[in-house]
Amino acid sequence: MKKILIYSTPTCQYCKMAKEYFTKNNIPYEDFNVAVDDAKREEALKKSQQIGVPVIDIDGEIIVGFNRSEIDRALGLGKK
Repeated sequence: MKKILIYSTPTCQYCKMAKEYFTKNNIPYEDFNVAVDDAKREEALKKSQQIGVPVIDIDGEIIVGFNRSEIDRALGLGKK
């Protein structure tokens, strides 16, 4: 199983959509609230080179925003 990190804020709708997608599909992830965690906010900025959230790190592959097709590709999930 690939390691998934999500850098998010509580008010971000795309962050909620990403977390709901992982939860619905029983895909474990670790979530960091960058609204209150300065160190994780800096980490997300270094990884993505952007300020936007969510920043999704799938085994080192960075996806900014909730892009389901990119997430599926990074996880090796093909269309059935």
